[in-house]
Amino acid sequence: MEFQAKENGFITQLSYGELHVSGDEQYGFRPYQLLVSSIAVCSGGVLRKVLDKMRMPCTDMKVTADVQRNEAEANRVEKIHLHFIITGENMKAEKVQKAIEAASKNCPMVQSVKGSIVVTESFELISC
Repeated sequence: MEFQAKENGFITQLSYGELHVSGDEQYGFRPYQLLVSSIAVCSGGVLRKVLDKMRMPCTDMKVTADVQRNEAEANRVEKIHLHFIITGENMKAEKVQKAIEAASKNCPMVQSVKGSIVVTESFELISC
């Protein structure tokens, strides 16, 4: 990836389109937003695959991310709590919990920040 400086941030060309990154939301995505998005979406995608393999496909999934940052240390991201809202038929809470644990162990983004950012998960099930 190559990033070109612009007046208020950076821009890169990707196969899907342009990505604008800036510390100011008026000019692009903030770096911490991209970090949290990568972890949340990667976790959700891996979880969907694990649920499919466990023969518990979900019909819908929403992921919320609660972020804790430390202003005293360069506003670093210290903790991310992911909450999965999963819709499907015949979902068993015990199996979903095991699927979430497996997804966390197999998510490249979660594993990339292991030891520096605490990532926790919770879930709720909605029957369809």
